Amino acid sequence: MRKTGLFWLWIAVLVLIVDRVTKSLALSNLTLYVERPVTKFLNFTLSYNTGSAFGFLNNSSGWEVPAFGLIAIVVSVCILIWLFRLSRKEKWTGIALSFIVGGALGNLWDRISYGHVIDFIQLHAAKWYFATFNIADSAICIGAFMLVFEAVIDSSKTKKNK
Repeated sequence: MRKTGLFWLWIAVLVLIVDRVTKSLALSNLTLYVERPVTKFLNFTLSYNTGSAFGFLNNSSGWEVPAFGLIAIVVSVCILIWLFRLSRKEKWTGIALSFIVGGALGNLWDRISYGHVIDFIQLHAAKWYFATFNIADSAICIGAFMLVFEAVIDSSKTKKNK
């Protein structure tokens, strides 16, 4: 039996579970738009996002909820195909893709269940505030960073071998 990159999907499941648990805790313990300071640079602040990651297009007319839901489904299917074609030995890529699909499915769950994504992590410095986000957003960013990092490393290896 061929050992595919689908092996790494346990990471996507873990991301999805952590995302669901933390969003559930945020819903039950936080008040909408009320900051709860954790450190000098971190608040927990419940907010709802109908747009994409980090609030982009959050104030649109409503088309973005089904559009981003469809995008999440298409991206997830493409990643699952990629993982199926990937060798289990390609750990870095498999882990990166699993982070992305876990995050995409976490936010898709929210869009289907609530019509918006639940965000609650707010970073700030002085009077500058970064967009409020969640575990799923973080997983997508980590996975994307890992893929870019791998591409840069592979590119530099290719240049050295020429």
